[in-house]
Amino acid sequence: MKSFSWLSLIDLFPYSAGSRKPILPRRLTMVGTGGPVPTFSVWDYVVFAAIIVGAAAIGLFQAIRGRKETSSAEFLLGGRQMTAVPVAMSLTASFMSGITVIGTPGEAYGYGAAFWLFGFSYAIMSVITAELFVPLFYRLEITSAYEYLELRFNRVIRLIGTSMYIVQTALYTGLVIYAPALALNQITGLDLWGVLVATGAVCIVYCTLGGLKAVIWTDVLQMVIMLAGFVAVIARGAVLQGGLTRIWEDAGEGGRLKAFDFDPDPLKRHTFWSIVIGGSIMWVSIYSINQSQVQRYISCKTLGHAKMALYVNMVGLWTTVSLAVFSGLTMYSIYKNCDPLTNGDVKTSDQLLPYLVMDILGAYPGIPGLFVAAAYSGTLSTVSSSINALVAVTVEDFIFPVKKDLTQKQVSWMNMGLSVFFGGVCIGMAGVASAMGSVLQAALSIFGMISGPLLGLYFLGILFRTTNPTGGLVGLIVGLALTLWVGIGAQLYPPTPNKTLPLPVTTVGCNNTMDLNNTTATPWTSSAIPTTQPDFRPPLADTWYSLSYVYFSLFGVLITVGTGLLVSIITGGCKQEKMNSDLFVRRADLICFRGCSKSKESREMEKAPTDLHMGVDNKAFTETDMTIKESEISTKL
Repeated sequence: MKSFSWLSLIDLFPYSAGSRKPILPRRLTMVGTGGPVPTFSVWDYVVFAAIIVGAAAIGLFQAIRGRKETSSAEFLLGGRQMTAVPVAMSLTASFMSGITVIGTPGEAYGYGAAFWLFGFSYAIMSVITAELFVPLFYRLEITSAYEYLELRFNRVIRLIGTSMYIVQTALYTGLVIYAPALALNQITGLDLWGVLVATGAVCIVYCTLGGLKAVIWTDVLQMVIMLAGFVAVIARGAVLQGGLTRIWEDAGEGGRLKAFDFDPDPLKRHTFWSIVIGGSIMWVSIYSINQSQVQRYISCKTLGHAKMALYVNMVGLWTTVSLAVFSGLTMYSIYKNCDPLTNGDVKTSDQLLPYLVMDILGAYPGIPGLFVAAAYSGTLSTVSSSINALVAVTVEDFIFPVKKDLTQKQVSWMNMGLSVFFGGVCIGMAGVASAMGSVLQAALSIFGMISGPLLGLYFLGILFRTTNPTGGLVGLIVGLALTLWVGIGAQLYPPTPNKTLPLPVTTVGCNNTMDLNNTTATPWTSSAIPTTQPDFRPPLADTWYSLSYVYFSLFGVLITVGTGLLVSIITGGCKQEKMNSDLFVRRADLICFRGCSKSKESREMEKAPTDLHMGVDNKAFTETDMTIKESEISTKL
């Protein structure tokens, strides 16, 4: 067997004496042939528990370190003194969650490497967010992304936007908590709801005590652990299969490398156009206007750091999705002749990677524990960011406008209390999210159905001076209604395999082929992802409801913008009084570095009171703290 020098440095993978053939884990059957796998050892539990406790310790450390800095800006925005690299890693980790660790390799195993094309989407998203939205939010000195909606339209639209975000985030976070717990419960034997509650409790602890700084620095640790889990799977798989080249060849022979499908059919699940065009808009909606992300990059101390954080985050996303997809290809190489799902070894595609880890790494104490920690590190990072963001929008959009005389101590206790409340809500929503099917597609569908119309509303606001509050509200309602219609319809009546195009797998090489009832069955070939279809399918099921989930966001944006502009024109939008130019995208916003601009107009714009120079400390979001301090002084007097 051909050996690679870099793999020989990995002590994790011993070889038998006098042979280059790796020692197989001590189990009942050979790797990749089905059957029982090793279970968690004591060391696996030790590694897992140590990492979870370490995450909570970061929250305690930040709480003790910043015990004298208890302002609302410090808790919600890290004092706006964060730098680019930790924020970039946090941006990556917050949406590269346990769903990514569990779902993306299963996606690559069942559908091939087309998911890697989202790398193009990440690049487009980073440019749009950094050059359009970040300067706008910095200029307006906002904490909640939905403050903009009130400044541009009215308070009613702001509250609707905030409410949409809260519903979306609670449901998505429930999915993030539930899906990895379900998969790992059935593989490792960990108690399902015990793990759910424990995960939520840890997030609540460091969100409540440490605020955004704890969330960001914990995300940095968790990002490293997630990547280490993927690397361990790929490295061990390369040893077993005879190298990375063999894995690549197996994937090609199995049709897993046919990623560039240029068919323009919008009903096909993944094509080059659906991922690059639809995926770009979907990820723009996630990064540009989602409070969990906005709250991170506006915590940077300068605009330059905020933009740099997004571009470094782009590299982090590329790295993560590449490792996740290649982990899926590694899994296919190992199970190309014995599909665990068809063989009855696992019940859902989301359990495939945990099964693989126990299959190929179960004999090495602590390594499966590292993988479980990787999955739950992703979950922790997403849940913690969601809780912190939910607290921020609730305080800024619902509480401060009606209760402006709160003391700093009252605000601090309120922030911590809301962290506990939303942590409980997200754990409760896990039960609802459990009925949404494949975790990866369900998660992205949630963002498409709700964030798409909301992004359309922002585009109406920042790009079109014609848009008035009436047009914005009607466009949002129509866009949301139609997007929910197609999205919920797709959940009830899933597209048929001729649109989703699952790739074939086989069980001819299994040692103990069995069905879900553990009875003997004949080896057979099927798709990797089984689809359950309802008995009745309405006429719209094969057209309207079969629209690729990646297009949900784009569909919502187009309907919202088109309807909003039409209604605005009809209702006098062209006759509006002159509005504040700070509410719209400027040409100067598109310049990455101030020195690139030579125009007198742009230089004058930079002299505005809200200076956005790349190297100037962020002075934003001091008004609320000053109001609180003034109220405290008056109370003392």
